[in-house]
Amino acid sequence: MMTNKINFSALIFLFMVFVSCQSEQQNWTHFRGSNMDGHANVETAPLHWSDTENVVWEVPVNGLGWSSPVVYGNQVWVTSAEKEGTAFYALCFDLETGKLLNEQTVFTAEDPQRIHGTNSYATPTPCIENGRVYVHYGSFGTACINTKNFEVIWQRNDMPCDHMQGPASSPILYKDMLIVHLEGTEDPYVVALDKKTGETIWKSVRPKEIYDPLEPVYRKSYQTPIVVNVDGQDLLISNSAFMCFAHDVNTGEVVWTFEYGYDSTVSQPLFYNGLVFVNSGWIFLDGRPSFTRQFAIDPTGEGDVTESHQVWMYEDEVPQIPTPVIVDGLMYMVHDRGMVTCLDAMTGEEVWKERLKGNFNASPIYAGGNIYFINVKGYCTIVKPGDSFNKVAENDINETVKAVPVFVGDKMLLRTQKHLFLFK
Repeated sequence: MMTNKINFSALIFLFMVFVSCQSEQQNWTHFRGSNMDGHANVETAPLHWSDTENVVWEVPVNGLGWSSPVVYGNQVWVTSAEKEGTAFYALCFDLETGKLLNEQTVFTAEDPQRIHGTNSYATPTPCIENGRVYVHYGSFGTACINTKNFEVIWQRNDMPCDHMQGPASSPILYKDMLIVHLEGTEDPYVVALDKKTGETIWKSVRPKEIYDPLEPVYRKSYQTPIVVNVDGQDLLISNSAFMCFAHDVNTGEVVWTFEYGYDSTVSQPLFYNGLVFVNSGWIFLDGRPSFTRQFAIDPTGEGDVTESHQVWMYEDEVPQIPTPVIVDGLMYMVHDRGMVTCLDAMTGEEVWKERLKGNFNASPIYAGGNIYFINVKGYCTIVKPGDSFNKVAENDINETVKAVPVFVGDKMLLRTQKHLFLFK
């Protein structure tokens, strides 16, 4: 009798583990995945597709937006906006069927700021958790929506930012906080909001003594931060224009800084094996943006760690927009113009280089044992990670793609300029 009870308990435990694993594979909660490391928690992923092949469903998406989808349970959420920036949308689709479950206008603007021609008014990717999705359109507004009844729980449109080239930084969730970056040409800052109410918990403005002497154009940043644990302390890693900041994520207090350059950081930081990896944004030569650098930093310092805690620096065809991905100790990064570089993540030593077709905005994603590189024209090269270039497959969707592919279960969601696809 006791044996039967033990067996029954073991079965219940295994079932709960199975359900938990299945749930994790069904969710994609932030930009570049639930862990924001570019890794999909799936065992298999699609290898072959086109606009007609292996399509589970295809649906149009109203407006224009370069934000990536997020998934929780059976819901897929994307943001979009009118091309002219007069209205900002949130859309929810059924994961299994593609049915539009809800579409609503969250904010409007009578006289929106101008943006760069390659950007959109809905580039920040939302973040999602059980019962709530958080949408962010930069200075145009931030809101929390109930995913069960689609009602707006709270919204903020009182956080100013002169983006100059439009919003792009995605929000992130940390415990009870929603953290957003509003780093424009004047008084750039990061703010932590109470995710339940939208009220400000803390706000950290970049130091005036450093940023005010810079020309306004060199103060702006479009990166999405990460939170890492260093010696028991959770740090918000924020690679802003001119320098990287590590904040105590609970208070906003700056713990350390690392100086590297000037303008328009976009690529998200990474954390691997005790090191933080940050992108410099543009490095200037003769007064013009010329190239970017990738840095590896020991995050255990305090104060200005520029000289003391740099582990390595690499500057040959480092991307400005796409974020690298690290797999088994190797960093893979694709330059905006198509050169893929594989580095040893701990030393910065080059392992191999290979040029891919086209230009790139989307960050590579590791899924089902392979790395997916999708260029702006929708052409995807799938590569097996390792110490040499090993192409697995190529696919073409024939539409503009700037969002990262999203992997749930054994399928892939892809947001294009006009549509949302689910591939098998």
